[in-house]
Amino acid sequence: MNPLDLFRRHPGKRGVNRNAHMTWASRSLSHSMNRAGLFFRRQLWVWPIVAIVLLSTAGYYVQSSIETTIKGNLTSGLQTLITVEISMLENYLSVQQSNAETMANDRQVRRLAYGLLDIESSAANGDPGAAVSDPSAAGSSALQVALTKELSPAMNAQDYIGYFIADKSKTIVAASNAALVGQNSIKEFQRFLSRTLDGETVVSPPFPSVTIIDSIDGVSRVGQPTMYVSAPLRDESFQVVGALALQIRPEREFTRILQLGRVGDSGETYAFNSDGVMVSNSRFDEEMILLGLLADNEQSASILNLAIRDPGGDMTTGFRPNLRRSRLPLTRMAADAIDGNSGIDVDGYRDYRGVPVVGAWKWLPEYEIGVASEVDVAQAFRPLMILGRVFWTLYGMLVIASIAIFIFTILVARARREAQKAVVEAQQLGQYTLEAKLGEGAMGVVYKGHHAMMRRPTAIKMLNLDNVNDASISRFEREVKITCQLTHPNTIAIYDYGRTPEGVFYYAMEYIEGVDLQTLVATYGPQSQNRVIHILLQICGSLFEAHTQGLVHRDIKPANIMLCQRGCESDVVKVLDFGLVKTIDENEDGNRGGGLSGTPLYMSPEAIQSPMTIDARSDIYAVGAVGYFLLTGQCVFQADDVGQLCQKQIDESPVSPSARCNNPISQQLEYAILACLEKSRAKRPQTARDLAKLLEKCPEARSWTAADGDGWWSRHERGESQPQSAAVDQVASSPRSSVKMDDLDQTMDS
Repeated sequence: MNPLDLFRRHPGKRGVNRNAHMTWASRSLSHSMNRAGLFFRRQLWVWPIVAIVLLSTAGYYVQSSIETTIKGNLTSGLQTLITVEISMLENYLSVQQSNAETMANDRQVRRLAYGLLDIESSAANGDPGAAVSDPSAAGSSALQVALTKELSPAMNAQDYIGYFIADKSKTIVAASNAALVGQNSIKEFQRFLSRTLDGETVVSPPFPSVTIIDSIDGVSRVGQPTMYVSAPLRDESFQVVGALALQIRPEREFTRILQLGRVGDSGETYAFNSDGVMVSNSRFDEEMILLGLLADNEQSASILNLAIRDPGGDMTTGFRPNLRRSRLPLTRMAADAIDGNSGIDVDGYRDYRGVPVVGAWKWLPEYEIGVASEVDVAQAFRPLMILGRVFWTLYGMLVIASIAIFIFTILVARARREAQKAVVEAQQLGQYTLEAKLGEGAMGVVYKGHHAMMRRPTAIKMLNLDNVNDASISRFEREVKITCQLTHPNTIAIYDYGRTPEGVFYYAMEYIEGVDLQTLVATYGPQSQNRVIHILLQICGSLFEAHTQGLVHRDIKPANIMLCQRGCESDVVKVLDFGLVKTIDENEDGNRGGGLSGTPLYMSPEAIQSPMTIDARSDIYAVGAVGYFLLTGQCVFQADDVGQLCQKQIDESPVSPSARCNNPISQQLEYAILACLEKSRAKRPQTARDLAKLLEKCPEARSWTAADGDGWWSRHERGESQPQSAAVDQVASSPRSSVKMDDLDQTMDS
């Protein structure tokens, strides 16, 4: 019974009944909720069903919303892209028209053209042989030479490769290519000359050349893509008396403008003529050759050779049409554009490969070409496709599993962390006994120790227990694997690598007692040029081996180069810290994040501007900066902050070392150092061995003798300055030189 009915039947007991029935309703609701809760607690299998129902409903609306959003974004993006591309193209074509009109209206050009047109008319109205024997033929030749000379500066400046002048009958009376003179039946010329002689300045679409011209690869042949801009020649009464046509290479600017409209891995922008033939290059030329749509030779290109026709299926997946290409229909986009329409299609249609694409297009009647921007559907709707594949099967379980795994991971990590700390406190790491802590950095801690059996002093580097994660472990292992490949005597040697049962990662390397170059200069000041050459040659040896194996160090700096005594040899260099090394073909974004990696004081311009493109020559720049520091006691550039320093590395030319120190520096050594510091990589020594050859040409090369080294180390060990015992990778902080900001000498890896 409804409590409201009881309330209405007993109005005299209204207050009592109200409270009683409200209490009864609340108790009923509470009891029902308790029973439902007990049911759900006992029947745990119900929760996945509830989750599936809820997530299925949410997934449907999410997918619909995302699809609508993606289509809206695609429509906006394609509209913007096609608008920008057409704007750039029209601007370029407008400039060509303006150039042609300017040249056609030049007083001297018009005077010479009038003479050519008059002479030609005289020869045509008289004896056919008069053009050869009559003095006017010589006059025509002289006028053409003068005209060519007059046009040449402007043609060279605007990158035109030829010209011709036609009279009112569309006969060519003068041309940079003699084979064109006298021609009046070339179909491609007739189309734009008719409009020009009607007073219009015209840019023709690209078409095959009718005479021999040089191709882009330097081979001369007929049929190469060409186009013309044609402007009317007018007499004093402003009547059109002829046409001046200037020849353009479409590959140089026309096609390049369209190639700017490439989006992602599959997007492209291209142009086509009224016959549905592509008049710019496709980004898929190599694929077109493999599909048999283009000839298999080095000169094959889609421009003027590929019809925009629908094969009826995706040829990239093996489909082959049953009809010849010429009998296939135009793609829906091309047919609509040639009809003079503009449009956008984000539902998808097949392109000339048969691949489903989305696109935008527009027909430019003034230039008789269409422009289209297209992107593969697979790329355009990739987020939606991924969502559709993954959402229903993984999302619900992922949330539950993530919570459980998260809690379990915290408990396990806490237990492991305690076990790892216990191992370190016991000073026993596998077969190594730890003796003293040498240094600590953001990533690792270095101890001096020794092997239980060999008793050899060893530097042992282990991961910092507070920063252990998958990324740090991967980078730690990577550092070991890369460094152990290097065997050059001037590169630090790796002895061992391992992980304790408690999960402590470590590796053992040779222990060095010496002084790093940063401390050397800070303590003893600038070094003599013969010693600097001696040090740089050893650095070059270490780096040359790394570079030949496809490795780039990325963090060459004084603090990462140790000077020591090894095997009765003094002044032996050891290149340290390969923690930032990368392979030359490594995808930076996929492996390390694509940010700045290195030390700003010694980073090359390209390492700052485009870190993904660095190569061995970036290390060469850093070697030059180290040499500069050793000679002068100062860094190449000084600044108040990292941003200012990076800008100087990119824009400023370094002051010559000899201008910043009192010690003599030979011209050859100064040339070698400044060559390393060139902004352009192409101007630097291309390899470490090339730099070594430059250094060996210096008069002071090889003049730092063993006796010099022994003498210095003898004085050093007598107490002029205590040597610094250090781990090979210098994770411990080292004394700084007199730069303006110490933090500019810190390694960046972001």
